[in-house]
Amino acid sequence: MAILYENANLATFAGAGYGVVEDGAMLVADGRLVWVGPRADAPEAASREDLGGGWVLPGFVDCHTHLVFGGDRADEFEKRLEGASYEEIARAGGGIKSTVAKTRAASFEDLFDSAARRLHFMADRGVTTVEIKSGYGLDAENELKQLAVARALGERLGVRVRTTFLGLHAVPPEFADRQAEYAAHVAAMIPAVARSGLADAVDAFADSIGFTNAETRLVFDAARAHGLPVKLHAEQLTNQRGAALAASYGAMSADHLEHLDADGIAAMAASGTVAVLLPAAFYFLRDTKLPPVAALRAAGVRMALASDCNPGSAPALDPRLVLNMGCTLFRLTPAEALAGYTREGANALGLGETCGTLEAGKAADFCVWDIERPADLVYWIGGPGPRRIFRNGEE
Repeated sequence: MAILYENANLATFAGAGYGVVEDGAMLVADGRLVWVGPRADAPEAASREDLGGGWVLPGFVDCHTHLVFGGDRADEFEKRLEGASYEEIARAGGGIKSTVAKTRAASFEDLFDSAARRLHFMADRGVTTVEIKSGYGLDAENELKQLAVARALGERLGVRVRTTFLGLHAVPPEFADRQAEYAAHVAAMIPAVARSGLADAVDAFADSIGFTNAETRLVFDAARAHGLPVKLHAEQLTNQRGAALAASYGAMSADHLEHLDADGIAAMAASGTVAVLLPAAFYFLRDTKLPPVAALRAAGVRMALASDCNPGSAPALDPRLVLNMGCTLFRLTPAEALAGYTREGANALGLGETCGTLEAGKAADFCVWDIERPADLVYWIGGPGPRRIFRNGEE
């Protein structure tokens, strides 16, 4: 049955700025937006629903998370603030080694339950699509376990989930001092990952404390051979020219980018690779090197915004807080930040034709907010979630 939702202001993000339609309406049928425009021009519909003058925005698209993991690292956070160094914590078995050990030890049900609590929080605050990476199993069995949990979260919680295989995230204990051998091992996992159907993309961490460009290419070549698109954690801590590498593979996105240079920006602009900015990690790590937002803007590179939710460097769940950080820390405009968490987040996941804007033909993923203007969602540091949330036309 077609339903006309009316008496609302729409921020469609179809085009420049917010794409505002004042006193707008949307016709929804079979889970999709059939028509969007001014209420005065709305087509006839058998059923009509009044949205009470609220603002309607697309559902948030969080295009970079590590949502499935065992345990947490709150104890390490406390120890660092008490004076312990990262090296001291790592020597004591902390850091990513701790998360890998806890993730490997956790059952499917344990991982599902803990991740579901996190995803419920995000969904209640307007996230209707989320990307979830593996990367804390670091062997075939546990990487596939993480991906299977991510798939199940989408099926059971009614959130659109895209999954990413991040085997090239860190070197596991059993490969200590054999990083190149581990990279080859990850490349050899790709055929099984592709056969499983559990991964929509492949990611890697290329940086001074991550993997080399040659090791990354090995994994990306395997991904390409098995029809999986790629993305990359690039230029977070140093400039390893990872963004240009990612662009050469037609990567969907390059993420972090604090140390991105002009050549990397040009390569991303030419390839259409989306820049995914992650201000929560920048904040949590107390970084000082800002990503080159003005240069990305000038080059016409699409900029997405995401939470980077993970236990080590960005325990972030609230999209409104991330939106505010994107503006106050990275100097995005409110329109850029909101577009980054909707339209450009969808583009970073290859879902630009599916969701992220309020346009005819797109999924009916939208939220109704009791606000005076769209910028209110960015201006307030945190705040309540939307009054109503729809995904594929279902509330």
